[in-house]
Amino acid sequence: MTTTLYRILFLLLLSVFVLTAQESETSFMAAGDQAFKSFDNQTALDNYLKVLSLNKENYEASWKTSRAYIDLGEKLDDSDKRAEFYKKGEQYARDAIKIDPEGSMGHLYLSIALGRVALDASAKERIKMSKEIKVEADLAIKFDPQNDIAYHVLGRWNRKIANLSWIERGFADMFLGGVPKDASNEAAVQNFKKAIELNPNYINHYLELGLTYELMDKDDLAIEAFKKCLELPETSDDDAQHKITAKEQLEDLQ
Repeated sequence: MTTTLYRILFLLLLSVFVLTAQESETSFMAAGDQAFKSFDNQTALDNYLKVLSLNKENYEASWKTSRAYIDLGEKLDDSDKRAEFYKKGEQYARDAIKIDPEGSMGHLYLSIALGRVALDASAKERIKMSKEIKVEADLAIKFDPQNDIAYHVLGRWNRKIANLSWIERGFADMFLGGVPKDASNEAAVQNFKKAIELNPNYINHYLELGLTYELMDKDDLAIEAFKKCLELPETSDDDAQHKITAKEQLEDLQ
């Protein structure tokens, strides 16, 4: 067999290998997306990790792996295990940003992962992390102004910062140069309203808007938001719990 023939055969085998890998990537991604739509986050994670085992530079698989770890972590009662999942979510989001620094979803899920890590952190660590959470949510919006979840993150950030305890305010003075003056419940309301404008069928937007109104003693508006939660169809695996929370809030207010 001539050298030229060997070369042709090698190139043919290589092309078959590449096409097979690409087909596997596509099929694993599709299986992961279908599992996510079915609220099966573990199967979604397994498939996204398979994509990354074939191509570690796959941006979409990286941020979706981050999302899956975060979603799974939220269901864990063990705080150490939960923290481990959130840290993995953070790492895969950072990987996504390295692959595509201007991709909105990588920045979004980094902000969410950091927010979840902060929930189990000390007051000092929460305040230190809040600055990066805000930066990442802002970047997610910069690279995709239609990213409703990023506005949701900003809404929660504003509400949290506007209602810091006196201990947390001390840490804010230390790490943030004081409580950001533009952080307010009013700003949170505007963020949640923007999120609803972009995605009017997402239950959690209304739930968090209602909780913010309730905090502001605007009970009529809170009731309206909570009732909307109960009217909408479930579109995520958290929505059943969101509806329970909304129902409980309504019972307290009515």
